[in-house]
Amino acid sequence: MAKKDDKQGDGKKEKKAKKPKKGAKGGSDSDYSSIATHPKASNSVRKTKAWVGLLAFVATALLSFKASVPAFQVFERALIAGVAGYLLSWWATMVVWRHLMLAEQKAAIEEITRRRAERAEAEAAQQG
Repeated sequence: MAKKDDKQGDGKKEKKAKKPKKGAKGGSDSDYSSIATHPKASNSVRKTKAWVGLLAFVATALLSFKASVPAFQVFERALIAGVAGYLLSWWATMVVWRHLMLAEQKAAIEEITRRRAERAEAEAAQQG
């Protein structure tokens, strides 16, 4: 009977507040930086992948065509080279941008510590 009484109220169940999913966007600021959130890196990675994949596809197709390879194999080789170029360029740009982001972070930390030291010296000069 207790179950019937619960359901007869206003006909609606109270909903619990949803917890944000782990790694969901729109949550609080994360404690780490990523290439996807960097203003220049994500665009650079996207463009590099596209251009290298396309160039690998076209270059392989042209070279295979010049070598008198059958049309199906020309397309097959070009497709494989395009995908390989795409994946290799993705890996290479990720490595480069990781190093660039670390260098940017180190430079920012050095700048902050330099400014703090200058501010401390200025305050010490005013007091003394």
